Amino acid sequence: MSKAESLKILMVSSEAVPFAKTGGLADVVSTLSAELSRMGHDVRIVMPRYYFIQRERLFKHWLPLGVPLGNDEHWSGLFESKLPASEVPVYFIDHEGLYGRDGVYGSKAEPFFSDNALRFAHLSRAALQVCRYLSWTPDVIHVHDWPTALVPLYLRDEAGAHPFADTATAITIHNLGYQGLFSQKDFFRLGLLPSSYHDSGLDDHQRINFLKAGLSNADMITTVSPNYSKEIQTPKYGFHLDELLRSRSKELVGILNGMDYDLWNPKSDPLLPFNYSRERVENKALVKTVLQKEAGLEVNPNVPLFGIVSRLAEQKGFDELCAPSHGSLYDICRNLELQFVILGTGEGWCEEEISRLSQRLPNLKAFITFDEQLAHLIEAGSDFFLMPSRYEPCGLNQMYSLRYGSIPIVTRTGGLVDTVEQYNPRGGQGTGFVIEQNSPSAIYAAIEQATKVYYTKPEHIKSMRYKGMGVRFTWKKSAADYEVVYRNALKKKRAAKEETETEVEDES
Repeated sequence: MSKAESLKILMVSSEAVPFAKTGGLADVVSTLSAELSRMGHDVRIVMPRYYFIQRERLFKHWLPLGVPLGNDEHWSGLFESKLPASEVPVYFIDHEGLYGRDGVYGSKAEPFFSDNALRFAHLSRAALQVCRYLSWTPDVIHVHDWPTALVPLYLRDEAGAHPFADTATAITIHNLGYQGLFSQKDFFRLGLLPSSYHDSGLDDHQRINFLKAGLSNADMITTVSPNYSKEIQTPKYGFHLDELLRSRSKELVGILNGMDYDLWNPKSDPLLPFNYSRERVENKALVKTVLQKEAGLEVNPNVPLFGIVSRLAEQKGFDELCAPSHGSLYDICRNLELQFVILGTGEGWCEEEISRLSQRLPNLKAFITFDEQLAHLIEAGSDFFLMPSRYEPCGLNQMYSLRYGSIPIVTRTGGLVDTVEQYNPRGGQGTGFVIEQNSPSAIYAAIEQATKVYYTKPEHIKSMRYKGMGVRFTWKKSAADYEVVYRNALKKKRAAKEETETEVEDES
């Protein structure tokens, strides 16, 4: 790519691996940035320096960075590092009062920090100040979810002002269920023009909505899978923003997340007791034996083993799976000849119920914790991997499962549909089993079908496993799709600017 064709891209994010992570957003920001950099673009990341990111390991810029918000100037520090195995600089906004605490969005004592509106408004405004300090003007600023969704609005309020007059914006929705809703009183802490309250998309039923403002003002909008981009335009999945998203459907693009095939590779995974490959899959049975021993289950190579690695929450389908009054997990484990291993943490009621079921059912083992090595062991040692999500913007575990030869069982939603091909009982084609609706009975039926196929049609299981291990969802393709989005954002920005200039000339 020639220098004239390359783009200057600023990623503004609340998290990025390996520095801070609470979910898939962190993986996407880092992996996408690295891939775009390899394509020849000048990519940089701005994020907060949370207290657990050690200053001693970073390069310090010896200056106070002034961040104007309202009538206040918030003086911040600036640190720098590099994204591992890449040429991508990462700039950290250092403000002890806002980021020097336990947690990214909240803590155990305070699940959602009361000053999050100020914390992430500060991040969004500081990102622009970093560009000024570096004398580096991005062609495109790419923001992610509600924590950085004010950036397009700040740029709009600075319309025509150097140096961002020609800078386009794109916003990615990683999960529409989280929107950044705050009290109207917080508006006065954001440093926005007074008129912005009513004409920016911020106003949302007597509250301010960060994500709504971002979706209203960004030049382009993306989601993390094609199917999810369609779902969020419906009342069922739109979280009351479906009308806005339908109005911007021409600027809304679904781009499937890729996955790291070097990190998640059963042939070389250092966290596995035995390695295997698509061509030589025999050792997968040995990993299954280790998992059964680790979980305290009967060591039996002939019984199907189902795995779950997930956040334990209603969104992930755990109400339908294990709610005391109607969940299907108890009947699944009592009635079907199978084993279950669950790893995760989440909502209190869910942790308690799964722990209780684990104590009652000899073929169910639950680990209420986070353990990276155990997560890899479950992905590799399971015969099937269950994801009964109510909605799933993209999902990565079903991709990991395909790679590791653990056949996914997923609900018909979001990126799960885009990545898992439904099993065809006639010829054994497909890569997994799709639950047609999110209900206890439908989950039970899908697991019952998978169990039956396991016992009666092993050749189909072998065929599905082989096909799934050969599927690839690469970041190279995703990054190329994002490049198209960036160039379309720039075209839209230029067209809007020319239209405004024409209107001004006509008025004069």
